[in-house]
Amino acid sequence: MDAAAHDLTQATEGATRKLAAFSSALTFDSLPRDVVEKAKLCSLDTLGCCIFGHSLPSVRMLADVILGDGAAPQSTLFGRSARTSPASAALLNSTAAHAFQFDEIHIESTLHPGSLALPAAFAIAEAKKGVRGRDLIVAMVAGYEVGLRIGLALKGGMFKSGFHNQGTTGVFVAAAAAARMLDLDVERTNQAFGIAASQAAGLMAVQDGAMTKSFHSGHAAQSGVYAALLAQQGYTGIVDVLDGAYGTFFSSFVDDWAPELLTHDLGSDWKIMRVGFKPAPASNGSIAAMTAIDRIMREQNLRASEIDAITVFVSDNTLHHCGWPYVAERVQSVLSAQMNLFYGVAVMALERRAGIEQFDEQRIRDPEILKFIERIEVRHDPAFDAEKGRYRVGCRMVVRARGGAFETTVLYRRGSPEDPMPSSELEDKFKMLAGYAAGLDVGAIAEAVARLDEPAPIAGLAHLLSGGRD
Repeated sequence: MDAAAHDLTQATEGATRKLAAFSSALTFDSLPRDVVEKAKLCSLDTLGCCIFGHSLPSVRMLADVILGDGAAPQSTLFGRSARTSPASAALLNSTAAHAFQFDEIHIESTLHPGSLALPAAFAIAEAKKGVRGRDLIVAMVAGYEVGLRIGLALKGGMFKSGFHNQGTTGVFVAAAAAARMLDLDVERTNQAFGIAASQAAGLMAVQDGAMTKSFHSGHAAQSGVYAALLAQQGYTGIVDVLDGAYGTFFSSFVDDWAPELLTHDLGSDWKIMRVGFKPAPASNGSIAAMTAIDRIMREQNLRASEIDAITVFVSDNTLHHCGWPYVAERVQSVLSAQMNLFYGVAVMALERRAGIEQFDEQRIRDPEILKFIERIEVRHDPAFDAEKGRYRVGCRMVVRARGGAFETTVLYRRGSPEDPMPSSELEDKFKMLAGYAAGLDVGAIAEAVARLDEPAPIAGLAHLLSGGRD
């Protein structure tokens, strides 16, 4: 390789440094009001997902291992009385937030940024002490804006290559949030990005049901915290990690990317505003298909027993992400059902809802659900790949039933920016999820999150999140 192709002097003018400069200089006063309000909604949704996630067996297994290390108890595990080190708290809280597939998502970049930014920023904030809620908001927004732009620049290539964005691109979300919380300057924030990128990892085959999927998120959050803490000490990473050629982030993971998207309208086009929320604990393509079957059944007053066949037309992304055959012998866990469109449509048709009860270990091999799945077919329709993937989680559904054939198209998932969930519905979702943890005052937590933008320390919120136990 020509040594000139990896010229580190380019970093002084490259996107890595520009993003570091933006992130390190971000202040609360520079944030538009709608960005602040969105950050609070993202915080509430992420906390609910995290608290519920800590009740799941896979997260408890990880907690047993991590807490067994006996790290200094500095940072809260949301919904639990236990504390651990900032890096370990970020690992556990992020894993918990992503563990039940209920966390918010930025569709275009295929990232769940809240599950990364909030655990990383909050863990460091507690160790730092005296941090205000508005400082937490700033750190989170820094993480969202940096990470989402990197995800957009990948143009979907990470998924096509078989890598999981949450574990790969996610390290930048966490590193930017952690670096901003530590008040790192541009030089050390730049180094934090370079350190974090070397830890990027995650294979997409986990979508078949492996517990490791949520661990990718946790590892990325932990990596971001470590990267910021190391950079604070003067530790160095790949200084041009978003700009260089051989061995840098983009060139290592994908064949084609859009570097101009990294800094275009930085500081005026706020990517956090395109984050959407989930009304069901399932993959986005599955949620769109569930919306379609629900709509047809309601409009035509159909019962599941009256349906002969269902054909779902989807994008190439959805076909590979959640349109794979649902076979009982292949199902590893609840995640298999959550990531699968066949299961989502079947359970919605049979039970007319898709909540926590429908995605339960005792249900995922239910003979009635498996029998109904035989009536479903999933096909690729290139129309949903058009317009740069704008409709990639959408679908067209044709239902053949007694009385005729019925068709509907769902272009946008419920909870997306195009079909948003009202804040009252998000608060209800939070209270439902947080209610799975014993001893939490969920109403008080929701109120504290609503006041995050006030100049008060987060210590009160941390106290509530631990169940009032110090």
